[in-house]
Amino acid sequence: MLDTVQKLQSSLQAKAKTEPGYRFYSLWDKVYRWDILREAYRRCRRNGGAAGVDMESFEEIENQGAEEWLGKLREELVGKRYRPKPLLRVWIPKSNGKQRPLGIPTIRDRVVQMAMVLVLSPIFEADLCDEQMGFRPGRDAKLAVRLVYYQVSQKGRQEVVDADLSNYFNTIPHGALMKCLSRRVADGQMLSVLGMWLKAPVEERTSKGKSQRTTEAKDGGRGTPQGGVISPLLANVYFRRFLLAWKKFKFQEQFDSVVVNYADDFVICCRPGKGTAARVAMTRIMEKIGLQVNEEKTRLVRVPGENFNFLGYTIGRFYGKGGKPYIGTRPSRKAVMRLLREIHEQTTSQWNASEPEVRVKVLNEMIRGWAGYFNQGPVVNIYKRIQTYTDGRLRRWLMRRRQKRGTGYRQYPDEFLYGKLGLIQLPRSQIDLSKAKA
Repeated sequence: MLDTVQKLQSSLQAKAKTEPGYRFYSLWDKVYRWDILREAYRRCRRNGGAAGVDMESFEEIENQGAEEWLGKLREELVGKRYRPKPLLRVWIPKSNGKQRPLGIPTIRDRVVQMAMVLVLSPIFEADLCDEQMGFRPGRDAKLAVRLVYYQVSQKGRQEVVDADLSNYFNTIPHGALMKCLSRRVADGQMLSVLGMWLKAPVEERTSKGKSQRTTEAKDGGRGTPQGGVISPLLANVYFRRFLLAWKKFKFQEQFDSVVVNYADDFVICCRPGKGTAARVAMTRIMEKIGLQVNEEKTRLVRVPGENFNFLGYTIGRFYGKGGKPYIGTRPSRKAVMRLLREIHEQTTSQWNASEPEVRVKVLNEMIRGWAGYFNQGPVVNIYKRIQTYTDGRLRRWLMRRRQKRGTGYRQYPDEFLYGKLGLIQLPRSQIDLSKAKA
């Protein structure tokens, strides 16, 4: 990150921390600063992603010159002529077989959103609660999992409200969210653009190539642009309302509870006997702030008798050597099966025209990313299962692309897979895992 951007962020955060009631009146001119826009573009470019409704790609932007492109965008921002384009709706599969809609902004809108995030994040970072682990510096999903594990295993808070909100991102009330934002932001242009993003229409391409436009967010007055760069920040700002209410009504002390939140996922760890009342209190607060709890998916878990899943990990009672029980974590069955399905999909006959080195590169990136996150707890046996499955799938794919039958073990031994093709080798022991983490 550019030093000038870091200096601006440090200044904004220091002001916000020292003056909790301060409202920032002059922020829009920070958004269109050249250093901010360049950093915003760099981050969006690094994140990649498909084009929006205007079909403009990063390659097209850079062919015409990124600086020239940024200059034209900056002129719109300076002149307050900037207007966001509609979101492009795409559908991504969920683990339950259903599909989840995403609204993809254009690259132009993504860059402006990222510039806004660079300016606003340090301000709201000063206000967010310690319980919020998502999309914040120095915090991540693994830290959230470790905190829950600590509360359950070391602090005795073994009644856990495993909560689920119904479509959180798409149901955040616009009016209440804007009040949360205006508590810190008094710059009218900033609030105006934020409001336009919330109300942006959505375009969806039909099978016949036509476009259908809807205005659900504007008509219903709810939802953040899920798929947009700004959405995680807005979600954090609004979830803070629940945490403040939880503390205001002293439920933290009443139930001896600790809330751990990551984006729209959260659990409430309570002392035994307090979980039922905590669940009722949580539901009431959510209703008051305009959110709906999914009662079918929300459950009260009593550890060690029951386990629960949080951010891809299963937390609960497991058994070690000699059958000795312990409270721990491990990758959930769903997370493991999802990876195995992805490995399967990347080694089917549709990729027969692909070069082996290309397939291996895709598999390595996928598995390395998965193992980089799922490295907490007793994972070695799971790694062995993934390695065996990957080796077998790759060998059979290599045979099929040559129109041969068989497992391919004799034709493609380990030396070929790991040595010549460079297939990733996951740690095979706890010692190897410790070295990999170091």
